[in-house]
Amino acid sequence: MDDLLVAYAGDAVERGRLRLADGWLRRWVGTWLVGRAEVSWPLAEMASVPVLSSQPVRRFTWRSRQGHRPGLQFMVSTGRHHGFESLEEQRLLLALDFVGVLEVLPQPFELDFEHQGGRSRHVPDFLAVMPDGRIWLFDVRPEWLVKPEDRLKFAAAREAAAACGWGYSVVAGWQEHVLTGLDHLSSQRRPLPDRLGLEESCWRRRRCGSVSWWRRPGCRPSPARTRRICSGTGVWASIWAGRSATLRWSGLFAQAVCDAVVRPGGGHAGGAERRRVDGHRDRAAVRAADAGH
Repeated sequence: MDDLLVAYAGDAVERGRLRLADGWLRRWVGTWLVGRAEVSWPLAEMASVPVLSSQPVRRFTWRSRQGHRPGLQFMVSTGRHHGFESLEEQRLLLALDFVGVLEVLPQPFELDFEHQGGRSRHVPDFLAVMPDGRIWLFDVRPEWLVKPEDRLKFAAAREAAAACGWGYSVVAGWQEHVLTGLDHLSSQRRPLPDRLGLEESCWRRRRCGSVSWWRRPGCRPSPARTRRICSGTGVWASIWAGRSATLRWSGLFAQAVCDAVVRPGGGHAGGAERRRVDGHRDRAAVRAADAGH
């Protein structure tokens, strides 16, 4: 995930406001929903919570004129739909599906913690069981939307995760080309029949080293070559499923996928076509560039 997301670290300045004196692991409490009952554990015992048997502690609804867009995202890795409360959270679920997480729990628990001003509560956005079995806690907030009270809550969630032996990240953005590449790969993540027998030939060439241009220093793959290698086969779905670890993600391959999406007709994308808005194509710029050709 470190290769994909941009993590926010501004909550470190708020750590001094937390009350972490002797006995804080007993005074901080996490409330989970197990079955239909709310169960509270002190932070010192929260690592033993039955995560896979838990449910979201907070539900959300759809209504008109709300400032965010909730919904459901299907994940191939879990085989189920998972709720999200904003488009930024939906993008995180897409990235977690690409990584191949074992389980995802939205709004996993409510953390009751102490700070210099009293007590506060915070519900992290997601808890994920990573492919290697590690548990990772996520909050999602674009950096320009982070408020001082958010930084305090993020600092508390980071301390709670560290006390339980979990990882923690605040997703503030994404690396260049990640969203465009994941969007394209996810659109073809369902395995397709290889009627022409091209997929095995492609992977055989990859094993022999004849299709290793994305790993050569200073070599920038062209969109045309990317399409020539991958189109007409189930390679995109195989990459999503993790059949080739070397192809899972890299800056050069992400650029090639991005260019292939922007200019499906071939050739290198021009300056106007490369413009992005929050990680997505600037559609007006692409149309204007196409009209000029």
